[in-house]
Amino acid sequence: MSVCMQAELRLQLSSMETMPLSRVCGILVLLSVGLISIPTPCHGGNILVLPIDGSHWINMKLLLEELHARGHSLTVIRGSNSWYIPEESPLYTSITIQMDEGLENFFDEHLQEHMKALREGTSILASIKITKDFLSMITKVHSIWYGVITQLLGDKNMVKRLRDAQYDLVLTDPAAATGALLAKYLKLPLVLNVRWIPSGDGQFAIAPSPLSYIPVPGSGLTDKMNFMQRIKNLFFYGIILFQNKFFIGPIYDVACSKYIEGECDIISMLQDADIWLFRSDFVFDFPRPTMPNVIYIGGYQCKPAQPLPADLEQFVQSAGEHGVIIMTLGTLVNALPKEAADEIASVFAKMPQKVIWRHKGERPSTLGNNTLIVDWMPQRDLLGHPQTKVFVAHGGTNGVQEAIYHGVPVVGIPLFFDQFDNLVRLEERGAAKTIQLGDLNGQSFKQGLQEVLLQDSYRQNMQRLSSLHRDQAIAPMDHAIFWVEYVIRHKGAAHLRTEAYKMPWYSYYSLDVLLVLLTAAAALLLVTVAVFWFLCCRSRRKTKSKAE
Repeated sequence: MSVCMQAELRLQLSSMETMPLSRVCGILVLLSVGLISIPTPCHGGNILVLPIDGSHWINMKLLLEELHARGHSLTVIRGSNSWYIPEESPLYTSITIQMDEGLENFFDEHLQEHMKALREGTSILASIKITKDFLSMITKVHSIWYGVITQLLGDKNMVKRLRDAQYDLVLTDPAAATGALLAKYLKLPLVLNVRWIPSGDGQFAIAPSPLSYIPVPGSGLTDKMNFMQRIKNLFFYGIILFQNKFFIGPIYDVACSKYIEGECDIISMLQDADIWLFRSDFVFDFPRPTMPNVIYIGGYQCKPAQPLPADLEQFVQSAGEHGVIIMTLGTLVNALPKEAADEIASVFAKMPQKVIWRHKGERPSTLGNNTLIVDWMPQRDLLGHPQTKVFVAHGGTNGVQEAIYHGVPVVGIPLFFDQFDNLVRLEERGAAKTIQLGDLNGQSFKQGLQEVLLQDSYRQNMQRLSSLHRDQAIAPMDHAIFWVEYVIRHKGAAHLRTEAYKMPWYSYYSLDVLLVLLTAAAALLLVTVAVFWFLCCRSRRKTKSKAE
């Protein structure tokens, strides 16, 4: 109830003492009707959560913390060897699934090989090897997740437990399709905490995506493409379709045919989701068509900076007017290859700024006294500190959004997945400088770092993005929670879903209509030609008979 309503209520109650009984009764009836008409908040929802480990869990956990604070009951399905998702938590009850192979070591081994390949060069053979290794890696990852869904749905006791719990919805990260398949099996509303799906950017699966101005993930393009770039964009889109058709799709098709009645596939299951909580916004992303059930919550994990620990604050303040550079490459990358780390440390050692570097590998031999090596850093609080001048990062979504929120320009070293495309978006807006790992050496790193430090345009452009991002009617987290509760209140949001995905491709593009119209036009043309031909022939015969 608003403050004005409360004041009015107090005024009415205080004046009731002198009113006739009939009027008092009338006021009470009106107040009762008014209170009934006030929408009740959603409390006590029962939510089943199937997250993705690693940095994706960081996003999901923040959402779960807010849902828990608002009185919702949460159950999280996790792997037995999860490296980020604890089994015991005050936020949720966990269901642990036995996983024979952990993803942490698997990703670490792949990334070390991937970085080695990037350092070797960008030849055609190197690109083919990187693509082959990537396809092999994602096939293995999704095979592991297929094992999770078979464990869940193959256990009758587990299925009974899930059904008896009477969940209101499934909340999942669709980078793996396990959660979507589980929601379809249990016939529950589905909310996606999403940016990526197994075949790339989630928006391509649900919204019209003209390739003439919407860059495909991995292409490194912007929304301003010339003819050759549009060819490149189409080529990368073909790679995504190929990847989904022959590598990822068949893995989940087996589970669909085994557990789901009727036909289904990865894309159709995701398109059937009630709400897409999309971890991006159009301050960061390029403008594009969208759908009513896509809710943009980019930067919802961002919060004002908190005070630093005393020892870290002392180190930061010791930098004086030159300020601080912070560097981290995210949760999956502990260290760069040794020669690259030595080159970076050498450049840092010659800078007037102090440096805080999250680095867990072999200590660089060229490390300077101005550089503090840490196993972990309070990234959000450091980005929000007025002494921080530049953020050296890999370009992950979390770090990019936090850099935008706090207005800190970026020197990017993209390594894998979406990082190159994220940095392309910042570069296009003049807020970042990208250095490819294959081109990284002392000279290129020093040049890029000094460019961002010394040219005011980088900080000004990033602070402009920060101002745009913060200027919102509703905070992204509040927006996300509203739509989760909306699905609980209304038991889904089917009225926001398009029916387009149920149409065959030739109907979606109206090729059948075009074919009928062309056929009708061709038939009309043939009839017209035949009539004229008949009339001409008849006229000729009459002319010939008169001549004879």
